[in-house]
Parts: sequence; C-alpha cells; structure tokens
Amino acid sequence: MIIREHYLKQIRPFYDSDLVKIITGIRRCGKSVILEQVQDELKATGKNCLFLNFEQKQLKNMVPDADALIEYVNKIIGEEKLYLFLDEIQNVIDWNEACRTLRLYNCSVFISGSNSKLLSKEFTKELSGRYVSFRVRTFVYREAMEYARKREKSYSITDYLIWGGFPASLSQDNIDAKKRYLNDLNDTIVYNDLENRYKIRKKEVFERIVDYILISNARIFSAKSIADYMRGKNISVSVPTVIKYLGYLKDAYVITDVALFSPKSKSKLNYYYKLYDEDVSMNSIRAMGTRYDLTHNLENIVLNELLFMGYEVTVYDNKGKEIDFRAEKDGKVFLIQVAYSVAEEKAYSREFGAFISLDNTMKKILITNDDIDYSTSTVYHYKLKDFLMMDEL
Repeated sequence: MIIREHYLKQIRPFYDSDLVKIITGIRRCGKSVILEQVQDELKATGKNCLFLNFEQKQLKNMVPDADALIEYVNKIIGEEKLYLFLDEIQNVIDWNEACRTLRLYNCSVFISGSNSKLLSKEFTKELSGRYVSFRVRTFVYREAMEYARKREKSYSITDYLIWGGFPASLSQDNIDAKKRYLNDLNDTIVYNDLENRYKIRKKEVFERIVDYILISNARIFSAKSIADYMRGKNISVSVPTVIKYLGYLKDAYVITDVALFSPKSKSKLNYYYKLYDEDVSMNSIRAMGTRYDLTHNLENIVLNELLFMGYEVTVYDNKGKEIDFRAEKDGKVFLIQVAYSVAEEKAYSREFGAFISLDNTMKKILITNDDIDYSTSTVYHYKLKDFLMMDEL
C-alpha cells in the first residue's frame, strides 16, 4: 500500500490531542490502512501504541461492549501516554461511551469503521463535539498510479475514468475480477449498510432511485425531478421520500451534491444540485456492456480532484449559462468548465461560450482530455493529464 501523505499531514497535528480522531469515508476507501500508517509513524518514534481490530471474532467476544473495552484498556495504560487505535469500532456495543471515557485517560484515541452508522455523519452526534474527523476518499489519479507502479502494473487515465480509485479494485488483474469486486462492494453498501441500517421497506423503489442517480452523475437534479422521472417509469415515490433517500446516500458518502452559486447574492442556492458519485466506478458497473460514460465521469473526476485539493466547489450560473465549477480556496476563485474534447467546432463554441461576458477578476479554466492546447487570451486550457498531477490550480 502507498503512504497517503495527503491525509497523514492533516492528522499529525492531533496525534496528542484529547479529541477522538475519527477517520471516515465510504467503505473500502482505505481508512484502516491510514490508521495503520498513523500507528507506524508513532511506533517509529517510540510511542506506546495499541491497535484493536474489532472484525476479529476472538476480540469481539472478549470485548463486546463499552465496559469491557474500558476495562481492557485500563489494564494496559501506564504512566506513558497510550495511542489507541480502534478499527471497526461499530462492533462494540455503546462504542461512543467508551470513546468519551477513554479520551479522558492518558490516552489518544483514533477510530474508524465500516458500518453505515460510522460512514454517515451520525457519529458526530454520538461524540458531541469531542472529536475531530478526517474525510478519506478513494484514490485520486496520482495515488492510483503510484499504487499501480508498486505492483509493477500500469493504470491509464482511461482506466481511471472507467474504474475509478477504490484501492482493492486496482489489485484485481482483469476486468471481470474488477467488476465482480465492485458489484459486491455496491451490494454491501446499498443492501447491507443502507437498507438494513434504515430499515427501508420499499427496497425495489430505493434501488431503482440509487441506480438512476449513480448512472446519471454530473447532472442537475432536484428531489422533484427524480420523483417525476420515477413516476414516468410507473414507480410511485413522494418528494419527501426522495429527499430522505438522497440523505442516506450523502451520509454514507456514496454521492456528493454541489449547489448553485448565485453571483447576485454571492451565496449558495439550495433549490437544485448537481449530484456526483463518490467514485466513477459506481457509474461504470451500471453501464450497458462497454458503453462507459467517459464524458460525465471526466467531470466527476475533476470534482473529486478539486475536493481533494481542498477547494470549496459550487456550480456557477453565468446569466443562464452553466459553468461546471466555481472553485474557491484562500480567497482565490476559479471558474472551471469541463469537457471530454473541444476538437469539434460545436463543442468548442459551447464550452468557451459559457465564459462570455465574464471579466477577468476570476481565472477561467477549461479542462479537457485533448492533447492540443486550446488556451486563448482569456481562458486557460488544462489538459486532463496535466491537471491530474496538480497540487492546486
């Protein structure tokens, strides 16, 4: 596994904090590995560490609940500070009580888990402000390439546009194995985590909505438009139910919503969103045959990279012309349009036309998969292969 320095450098300032350090993100994005990498760093400096993985049956039986966990750790804590790593912590009954107690001892607590309750934002309520959380994502392209190189494999941009960045997916040596792994992961998230966690009764309706959203990434949605689409397919679902289902998907980090930015009010407008998949493989496993949606997946990947870089991202409305992203960080604002290619005149006119009438107070960027540089005097063209290697815009 690669060292994920992007996340480690965020966590390091909190190594000795009495706040509970929570590593969160979608299933199988590498949370447990990051816990192990934090432990390795601390052990290398001589720190006293204890790593408990509650997927292990023997440990679960021995430490089933909060009281047992507190007692177990109490026997180990000495005068020296203990760095405690609790992986798959959701398997401990009343885990939140244990964490709240242990953080008050001579103990620095790190937790992670794969249950939808820990995948969701609900865990923040359980610890009532006594935590700091770190969102982990699937591999961005640089990480995917590094991982592939370590395995003496190649992973092209096209591979990434189709199969995304779930770490274990990259370990599969053929397409059939990738599909099988990703379909099993999808089933675990949708059926096991979400349907069971929220006790969804109309499972077929929920699954149809999930499929529709994940295969339609990088499109504008409202809860009403989704309900109307389903009614057109003879599936009756109310707008409040759609809103509820969208909330489940967002809380489990399956989708990301990007709101509209209003230049007039200089704020977000929440009456519609563009919805994006956490990983583009969620689109590709739903594709018919090999008709993969590279165009929308490319836009999805650009969003994921911008979020990884730390930008706050919204959709920008230029007097009725949609610009894919308004990205802001450290007081700098960028307007970004994304297309697979602008080689054809119609695509060129459409993408560059989105910037018409805008002044130069914000840097205007076009990102495409073209190898030719289409930069103009007012719009910077970034080739996708160059953008994917950038630390910031």
